[in-house]
Amino acid sequence: METIATSAAPATVPCREVTDRNGRAYRIGETGRDLLGRPRWVMVLCPWIAMAGVSASAYAFAAAAPEGLRTSRLWSGGGADFFWLTGVWVFCQAAVAFPAGQLRESGRLPARDALLFGAAAALTGHVFLAYVPDPLLACLGFGTFGGIGTGLVYATCVSTAGKWYPERKGGRTGLVGGGFAYGSVPFLSLLADYRDVGGGQREALVVVGAVCCVAVASAGRLVKDPPANWWPPHADPRKRPGPPGTVRDPEKNPPAVRQFTAREAARRPVLWMMWGCLLCTAGVHAFGAAMLVPLGTDMGFTGGALATAASLNAVVNGTGCGVIGWMSDRCGRRKTLAVVCVLLGGAQFGTPASANTGNTPLFLACSTVAGLCGGAAFPLFAAMTADFFGENHSAANYGIVHSAQLISGPLGSGLGAAVAVSAWSDEGAFALAGGVGLLSALLAVLLRRPGRLPVRKIQPNPYPISREAM
Repeated sequence: METIATSAAPATVPCREVTDRNGRAYRIGETGRDLLGRPRWVMVLCPWIAMAGVSASAYAFAAAAPEGLRTSRLWSGGGADFFWLTGVWVFCQAAVAFPAGQLRESGRLPARDALLFGAAAALTGHVFLAYVPDPLLACLGFGTFGGIGTGLVYATCVSTAGKWYPERKGGRTGLVGGGFAYGSVPFLSLLADYRDVGGGQREALVVVGAVCCVAVASAGRLVKDPPANWWPPHADPRKRPGPPGTVRDPEKNPPAVRQFTAREAARRPVLWMMWGCLLCTAGVHAFGAAMLVPLGTDMGFTGGALATAASLNAVVNGTGCGVIGWMSDRCGRRKTLAVVCVLLGGAQFGTPASANTGNTPLFLACSTVAGLCGGAAFPLFAAMTADFFGENHSAANYGIVHSAQLISGPLGSGLGAAVAVSAWSDEGAFALAGGVGLLSALLAVLLRRPGRLPVRKIQPNPYPISREAM
């Protein structure tokens, strides 16, 4: 039997195992305080801090001051270098998600160790970017170590929050995912103030990396997983749904029919449909993030104004992740994801039009909507993966879905690089991105929970058990 890494429950806490009408087992009896010695919201706060800390090692440097970084390092490769650097980072961040999830679920990599290793790798990436003189090695070092570190932290944090809130995971995973956007705000402003060699940009990179490393490692010391099949005692999964439209209506996001391992989940077509949907949304998001600064620069945003616009976008993104996650708890994960994908695709058509006409309010609105929807899609997929395949193996299963970024990152960044070197027109590239975003909405509508029969196909029992037969 496969072993699953869990936190040990105190022996004095009574618990029992119950099954629902689908035969799925639930462990009920212990509260979060019984298992942790503290409220379970700590398992949202600590992952949020870790996500905010590691996000500075992601792509904030590219959004903040690419020209200043290029000048301070005496690089001359052109704007395409920064698009491909982002692609390397996204590739490595996605590549580590599945193996890290497998190691976590097998017990060989506890959550706290995953966050510790992620913090050290992110700091190493900052050192490469700051002090390695060769541009290619600096990009590869930052993209590889920074991507691996971020992937370890991201996959661990979102899956942990979902495991501790299985009855309403959308809002919690969205809140944790939003920390990834909030953490980039100080770094955006900092690099805008250190745009040359004399300003100490190298020292700023290392200091930020060290501070983020300490934040991630400190928060990670408290992070752990609940026992397998754990469910909070106040939300009995066997109860029938409440009135339609209520917050805890389980028919909006019913639990998985059973706990699927990664091997079992990979045999279900819906997992690969989710993979394709994330491929589309992540590619569009990567392209939009890469093109934000070039278009903003063309519209006259420079220095602090550009950093302020990017910071505002990050704040809206972080807040929106939690709000959209909360909405998915009320309205249903699949419906919310479809709406997010439609808005993401539609914003791609408005961005180049606003840039070409010099309409600054429309440009900011389109870029904000695109960043919000693109960022919110990731925690939505994390919550949906647990909804479809269960919480016990959610880290590994989401790692498979998240691996779509192995392709989407280079594709989105590569399209941005092509535009940067004038191989494509802005209008054509954004039109392609908008079409891909609308395609992802179609895929989202077609997603169905595996192993669960539609209500119309359930046949009544022709020979019900009556009192006379008992």
